[in-house]
Amino acid sequence: MKKQREKHKNSTRELMGITEITDYSLVTPYGELVYFIIHPTNISVLSESSVSSRIYALMTVLKGIAEIEMLCLNSKENFDDNKEYLKNRIEEEENPMIRKLLMQDSTNLDRMQVQMATAREFLIIIRLKNEKESDVFPYLSRIEKSLKDQGFTARRADNADIKRILGVYFEQNVTTDRYEDFDGDRWMVLGDA
Repeated sequence: MKKQREKHKNSTRELMGITEITDYSLVTPYGELVYFIIHPTNISVLSESSVSSRIYALMTVLKGIAEIEMLCLNSKENFDDNKEYLKNRIEEEENPMIRKLLMQDSTNLDRMQVQMATAREFLIIIRLKNEKESDVFPYLSRIEKSLKDQGFTARRADNADIKRILGVYFEQNVTTDRYEDFDGDRWMVLGDA
């Protein structure tokens, strides 16, 4: 029983395999992860040759970095489950006034989803392993410069970005403005012993 209680003492970060969240990275037992956020280009308005040049630019960046990983996230909420629920409720509902309200809710969700249609976030992840601390920042600066030289709008993620990325990836929570450093951090009162 004692062993079982100890198992539940793990923090959320420990359960996700995160040792530390620094000002610029996520430290894990498998290496330190540095994230670069790339703002997407709306390729639907580009010509075929422009799309090809964007692909070539990305290939150029990828060729120069051996340790690169990529991730694409929704950076806004997904309403598909809500819309499916409302659709089923509309079909089942017998009261015309309730049905009308449900249809208005469904229309509102459609409008919200259209407004968020381009809400994707692309991340390039660099996994640092055994790099000397003095070499890390020049190396990361070269990667950021390479992305910008190839025409990408990119920046290195900071502490707040990393916590938001974790919130979206693990929890699908895109509505929180501030993520805590520690579980229950918001309930701590300064000077309270």
